[in-house]
Amino acid sequence: MLHLRLILSFALIMFFGTRASAQKCNLILRGKILHQENDDAIEAAYVWILETRTGGVSDQNGNFVIRDLCPGTYTVTIQYLGHKEIRQTIDLSSNTTAQTFRMEEESMDLSGVEVHGHREAVQTTTAVTSLYGEALLESRGESLGESLKRVAGVTTFSTGNTISKPVIHGMHSNRIMILNNGIRLEGQQWGAEHAPEIDPFLADEITVIKGAETVRFGPEAMGGVILVNPPALPTSKKHVTEINLLGASNGRMGNLAASHLGGSEKVKGLGYRVQGSVKRAGNVQSPDYFQSNTGMSEYNFSGSAGYSSQKLGMEVYYSYFNTEIGILRDAHTGNLSDLESIIENGRPFSDGEFTYEIDNPKQVVAHHLAKVKSHYHLNPNWKLNFQYGFQLNNRQEFDRRRGELNSRPSLDLELFTNTLDLFLDHNLKSNWSGSIGFNVIQQANSNVPGTGVTPLIPNYDMFNGGIYAIEKYVKGPLELEGGLRYDFRTVSAARFVNNELQEADLDYQNFSAFIGGLYQLSPNFAFTSNLGTAWRPPNINELFSQGLHHGAAAVEIGDPNMVSENSLKWVNGLEFENDKALVEITAYANQIQNYIYLNPTGETFVSLRGTFNVYEYLQADAFFYGVDVSGSYTFSDRINGYLKGSIIRAKNTDEGNFFPFIPSDRMDWGFSFAFGKKTNPTSDRITISNVLVAQQSREPDFDLAPAPPAYALFNLGYQKKIQVADNQFNIGLQINNVFDTEYKEYMNRFRYFTADMGRNILIKLNYQF
Repeated sequence: MLHLRLILSFALIMFFGTRASAQKCNLILRGKILHQENDDAIEAAYVWILETRTGGVSDQNGNFVIRDLCPGTYTVTIQYLGHKEIRQTIDLSSNTTAQTFRMEEESMDLSGVEVHGHREAVQTTTAVTSLYGEALLESRGESLGESLKRVAGVTTFSTGNTISKPVIHGMHSNRIMILNNGIRLEGQQWGAEHAPEIDPFLADEITVIKGAETVRFGPEAMGGVILVNPPALPTSKKHVTEINLLGASNGRMGNLAASHLGGSEKVKGLGYRVQGSVKRAGNVQSPDYFQSNTGMSEYNFSGSAGYSSQKLGMEVYYSYFNTEIGILRDAHTGNLSDLESIIENGRPFSDGEFTYEIDNPKQVVAHHLAKVKSHYHLNPNWKLNFQYGFQLNNRQEFDRRRGELNSRPSLDLELFTNTLDLFLDHNLKSNWSGSIGFNVIQQANSNVPGTGVTPLIPNYDMFNGGIYAIEKYVKGPLELEGGLRYDFRTVSAARFVNNELQEADLDYQNFSAFIGGLYQLSPNFAFTSNLGTAWRPPNINELFSQGLHHGAAAVEIGDPNMVSENSLKWVNGLEFENDKALVEITAYANQIQNYIYLNPTGETFVSLRGTFNVYEYLQADAFFYGVDVSGSYTFSDRINGYLKGSIIRAKNTDEGNFFPFIPSDRMDWGFSFAFGKKTNPTSDRITISNVLVAQQSREPDFDLAPAPPAYALFNLGYQKKIQVADNQFNIGLQINNVFDTEYKEYMNRFRYFTADMGRNILIKLNYQF
């Protein structure tokens, strides 16, 4: 009840506080500033209203807001170095005016002029949330999945405490598309314990799109999209270096990351960036015991170079990701009695000990990604874009076996992926913009011989081709957009089972479409709505899995007769913002036909390598719906509060029951207190937060163990900024799970065998120069 009262009090303060601040002149001018030649967002453009002598600066996404304006006619000027000034007359009435401004490059002979132009602005009417700046800095050292838990409506599906993947509105794996610097990340993402092969340190912005984005990106985006964007390449003389050093008490983790970007003085428009990181951790500790064989090691590298002129832009990019992850030893049991006993016990029978050593079972993953990108401005209103990407993913999973076989992987997969995108962007003055294009993806997956085990999935070749068109209209407080796409996919699979060749050739095709809009209801309220269809053909594992999945410690059985998923998702958002408060509410409903899910059968499989639970892939019609809420309130110059939460429901409408592994209701709220000097009050800040997670009461008819009870975790953070000459040194201290509470997360597949991580103290050092 105490938590409920605090939440209600916080909501009332935000609501009534905003009403008390209303003034007679309370109109708002809001807009987005983009490069005319490529629709990239312009950061730090200066917006000035001549009549009132007030103004603002555009943010990282090109957005700006000017408040407290009276009804009337105003002259707005927009200035940005290297671009022609915009001067426009705008009539403000009772409604807020939203406008998109596109700036044209201008030839100037000035030293220090820099044109940012390699990150395209996110333009969509569905729900979008970004992590950047201080929020991203606080997440450093965490995996991509853990970092994104800061976004309302995003959780994780994990296998132990070292493997996690993002979940958006109940969707994960092949229903969520992750773009690494514009290239769709293609690994063996179908596995529950296959975390994204990406280093969050390469990003200076991570964006989550919560709607179905299949028209823009293809079938695998039916649940949402995650954009991992590195810093824009400089195009003039500039050098920036950043170093991150982190340490954690739980697992005794150490993490070092460094990046450097620079621009050429001799060749205008030429820039480069290099980045790398290393990470090492040992066995994770629950409050009362160590989890055996849960260490990990990781090292990563990325680099890019690019050239930009008034008409032509080119970029090359390469990233390498390598990780070795131990799999909880107690998840692999010797016989049926041991398996039943550890599930009943709910924790390992031994307390374990700390070590950095990683033994079998484990997984070793290496991922290479390379891309070439270019664009050419046909004229001020049309831009032609080309992008090619190549990826090689090698996944090895090792089981505990006898003798020489123990050094061989039990699963050894190589996945080659080629992607090609060709599209034409256009903008007609300030009202119309859009794109038309096509993209293809070709994959070849091979089982490397010598494992001594029948492959879990077969060798296969896949080809997908798609063509699409998207158009957007902006006028005053209204934005409208719509799109249509057609995809065709072929899959050819083959493997030997008991010396008998099994082959399959499958074809899939479908249309997807969406229509959406944004309307500024008043100076403080904005409403968005997006209705979209989506589809997804069954993945190779859902069709053909037939055996032991070592990393998941489970036997998985596919069904070659599965058909494509088809969905209709409606997402609505309401945003309120004034000088003190920001509240965002997102509600959604998603009807999915032939939804594919992995279901525990209650059976076990006994072999020489142990005893494992059996899961099978099934299909049923599903209905997902829920609400995400996030808000913040500034009580004073030094005290801020925030709240975010999500509720999701997912029902099997064929059988009238519930699906497994759907996130339970959760909420995160807290306060931050700044106590720096008057000249810089935010130089020192303490944050106190509380995470509340309800018990999942909507369980499937059968599960290996009941859903774990609800839990509450308290976290504490401290950030200090120190100015060193012209540079900034950031010190962060975080204590997660302050009271060392023992709990189990329902979305952790290893909750049957162990509790989650206990208290963890992290020290984070960041220096930029």
